[in-house]
Amino acid sequence: MDLSYLIAPFAAWLVAGCCKFAINSLKARRLAFGLIGYGGLPSNHSAIVSCMATLIALKEGIAHPAFGVAVTLAFIVMLDANSLRRQVGRHAEAINRLNAATGAATELLRERMGHSRLEIAAGILTGALVAWLIDRAI
Repeated sequence: MDLSYLIAPFAAWLVAGCCKFAINSLKARRLAFGLIGYGGLPSNHSAIVSCMATLIALKEGIAHPAFGVAVTLAFIVMLDANSLRRQVGRHAEAINRLNAATGAATELLRERMGHSRLEIAAGILTGALVAWLIDRAI
């Protein structure tokens, strides 16, 4: 078994997560543990799926059926991150405003959901770079 297929998604997740934490910490000028989660640059989800698609392309070629499956899955994940999850975040903002206006004592919903196109593109680049590095190393 080629261990690179097992290592790659974890490595992409770790690299993207560390980059996101560093970027959020620099922006906040403090350790940004409270900003860990959904949203932010780069997109972890995009990094993971693009890493796998890139690794398959490098090892098996773009004509291999697994590459087609990986690209299809990557598009679904990225479209979901940009559309559905962003809308969920917007709905959370509106609900939080309504709760504040009515004085409802409820826990705030998480508003930071989904990704912008830039965050997704950064995830794609992160994932592709990790796949390339793993392909060269293993």
